Amino acid sequence: MKPQWQQYIHIINQVVKPALGCTEPIAAAYAAAVARTLLTGDPDAIAVQVSDNLYKNSMGVYVPGTGKIGLAIAAAAGALAGNADAGLEVLASVTPEQVAQAQTLIDAGKVKVERTATDEFIYCCVTLTAGEQEAMVKICGGHTLIAEKRLNGELVFTADNAQAKATGSICDGVDINIESIYRFAQEVPFEEIQFILKASELNSKLSDEGMSKPYGLEVGRTMKNGIAAGIIGEDLLNKIVMLTAAASDARMGGANLPAMSNLGSGNQGIAATIPVVITAQCYKVSEEKLARALIMSHLGAIYIKSHYPPLSAFCGNTVTSAAASMAMVYLAGGSFEQSCFAIQNVISDSSGMVCDGAKASCAMKVSTSSSAAVRSFLMALNSQNVSGQGIIAKDVEKTIKNIGRMVLNGMSSTDVTIINIMSE
Repeated sequence: MKPQWQQYIHIINQVVKPALGCTEPIAAAYAAAVARTLLTGDPDAIAVQVSDNLYKNSMGVYVPGTGKIGLAIAAAAGALAGNADAGLEVLASVTPEQVAQAQTLIDAGKVKVERTATDEFIYCCVTLTAGEQEAMVKICGGHTLIAEKRLNGELVFTADNAQAKATGSICDGVDINIESIYRFAQEVPFEEIQFILKASELNSKLSDEGMSKPYGLEVGRTMKNGIAAGIIGEDLLNKIVMLTAAASDARMGGANLPAMSNLGSGNQGIAATIPVVITAQCYKVSEEKLARALIMSHLGAIYIKSHYPPLSAFCGNTVTSAAASMAMVYLAGGSFEQSCFAIQNVISDSSGMVCDGAKASCAMKVSTSSSAAVRSFLMALNSQNVSGQGIIAKDVEKTIKNIGRMVLNGMSSTDVTIINIMSE
C-alpha cells in the first residue's frame, strides 16, 4: 500500500474513535482517572483547572452514567470510578453508587473547578489529594493527550511538545488535499478501511436511542411526530435530519452509549456518519461503497478542520457536514467536480454558525448542518455551486484555507465574548 495511504489510515485511527459523552468533560474524567492510578487510596479533594474553551463546552452537557451536568461531576466520577485504560470511554462502567459517592464529595465542597489562562485550546489539569498524597495530571493539545504527571510534586511522566500538540496539527507534513482524499477513498483496498463501518454501527445505535427515549430537546422525536401528523413528509432530507439530530439528542442528553467521534467531537462524528449511512440506504449501495463514503466523509472533515484550532467560536459541524455532502455525491454516482461543489455549497450555507458550548441545542445545529448537506449534494448533482462569492473561492482548496483564516484570525474575539457571556 502507498505510504501516503498508510498515513491517511493512521490519521483516521488516531482521531476517529469511540467516545462516551461530550469529549470536554470526559477529558476531565480521564485526567482524574489517570491521576487516581498514582494514589494508594480514593481522593478526599479534587481541583480542576481548564482552558476557556474546555470550560465552555462543559457547562451545559450531561455526563453519561451520572444524570448530571458539568466538570465537577465528570472529574469526581472519573477519580472514583473511571477506567484510566479506556480513553474517551473512561466512564463506561460507572455505577449509581459511585455517582452518589462523587456527588457527596461535591456537596462537601471538596471539588473545585476553575478556568485558567493558557494558550492551549484543549487544556485540563486535575489534582487529587488523598491524605498526605497529591497526584496531578495535565492534558493539553488533545482530549486524552497527557502532557505531565506528578506525584507529591515529583515529575513521573512528561510528553515532548510535539506529542502534546499532535491533535491540532494532525495533517501537518502529510501530502493531503480533497482530491487525494477522494482518490484514496475510491481506490484503497476495502479490507484496509473496513474498520470504518464501526462508525455506522455505533452512531446508528445512538440514533435509535434518541428516537426511542426523550433525551434533550427531542429534535428527532419532534420531527417524527410531525411526520406522523402529516405536517412534514418522510423524504430523504427529513429522514437524514431527524435521525442525525436524534443521535445528537441522545449523546448530549447523557445516553450511556459511545459515539464514533471525529477529531475529538462526538457530534461531528455523528454528522460525518448518519447522513452518509441514510444516503447509502437510499441508493442501495454495497457495504464496501458505504465504507468508502464514510472514509471520504471522516477524513475530509479531519482535513478541513486541521486548518483551524480544535476548539473555537466556529461550529465544526459546518465543515463536517460539507465533507459528508461530498461523500453523499459519491454515493449518488456524481463526479469529483460535483463533490467539490457540495463542499462549497455547505460552507457557503452554514459557515456563520457559532459554537456557544456543548449542550442539548447542539442537536439543532447538527440538524441545520445536515440539512445543508442534503440540499448541497442535490444542488451539486445538478452542477449548481457557489463560487467566487464571499469567503467561498472558485477553488475548494482556497475556500478551505479561507475558513481556516476566518476562524484563526477573525473569530478569536467572538470566542472570548461568547465565553464571557456564558460565564456571567
